[in-house]
Amino acid sequence: MKLAKKYAESIKSYDRSKSYDLNEAAKIVIDTAKAKFDETIELHVRLGVDPRQADQQVRGVLVLPNGTGKTKKVLVIAKGDKADAATAAGADYVGAEETIQRIQSQNWFDFDVMITTPDMMGMVGRIGRILGPKGLMPNPKSGTVTMDVAKAVKEVKAGKVEYRLDKTAIIHCPIGKKSFGVEKLTENFNALMEAIVKAKPAAAKGQYIKSVTLSSTMGPGVKVTFNKG
Repeated sequence: MKLAKKYAESIKSYDRSKSYDLNEAAKIVIDTAKAKFDETIELHVRLGVDPRQADQQVRGVLVLPNGTGKTKKVLVIAKGDKADAATAAGADYVGAEETIQRIQSQNWFDFDVMITTPDMMGMVGRIGRILGPKGLMPNPKSGTVTMDVAKAVKEVKAGKVEYRLDKTAIIHCPIGKKSFGVEKLTENFNALMEAIVKAKPAAAKGQYIKSVTLSSTMGPGVKVTFNKG
């Protein structure tokens, strides 16, 4: 009930029907993030595309200028020189068959991102039905199936995010933490929105960017004025 009371207070502190310029919206989101932990700030973008159509998908990856504020644990499935390169680049775990077996038999998931080399995808594919629902299946489009595992590890550690359309034509993506402050959050916001605008499918008709909202983990959404698209 305590949190519900804080939420009620937050939504009274600004006009929920109004769109705010970016700096003001970021300040409101920070001010209404009242939880005792450092809340994640998320960007929600509704697009004027049809997610059921293959030629209207929107997805990509981006290293945010200021990172996400969260250090992700990385598992690399590779052998030989690639395994050594992954370790040197700062991967938390590096393995091959024995690690796949551990995931399968022990339900081990002490990692946030799995990266693998193309030659190991056959092996990784065997546990695809376990990895898929958890959003952990490596994919060439997200840069997690690659020969350059060292670069992939460094990008994830630097704050790489993947943005993709959901079934309701909305992209949800973290852009940092409350503690980042307005300047760092707006820098990350601008970088991500630029990437989303550039990723506009050729098949998309009419208004591309329908609405843009910022919110914190436990706080209400704040509409942001965005004129491109």
